[in-house]
Amino acid sequence: MFSHVTIGANDMARAARFYDAFLAPLGIARFWTSDDGRVIGWKREGEAAKLFVGSAFDGRPASAGNGTMVALTAPSPDAVRRAHAAALQAGGMDEGAPGPRPQYTPDYYGAYVRDPEGNKLHAVYRGPPETALA
Repeated sequence: MFSHVTIGANDMARAARFYDAFLAPLGIARFWTSDDGRVIGWKREGEAAKLFVGSAFDGRPASAGNGTMVALTAPSPDAVRRAHAAALQAGGMDEGAPGPRPQYTPDYYGAYVRDPEGNKLHAVYRGPPETALA
């Protein structure tokens, strides 16, 4: 459904370190940086969807959207846990520890973080309930 999602950042070096760390356990890697270094892109091998992080095009400071969240799929509950830990170690803030979320669906396992700019991110695994509880 989506072609790409773009998230604003004011400090591209900090954003690059954070997103490289957070996305690696989810199997998502950096594939592109604009010539001027204002935009960086990540994607999962074999998938078309992309995540871009960059300076706001209007030249004003980037800001986190109130009520905005980007959810990224994870290949396993362990990947959710590793992404959450990597995000915190890379300067992110905890918004919800890894764990089952049966209030969403029986097979839902996720974690929530905010990047250093305050953007809310969610790593989610959906699989058999016995796997999600692992």
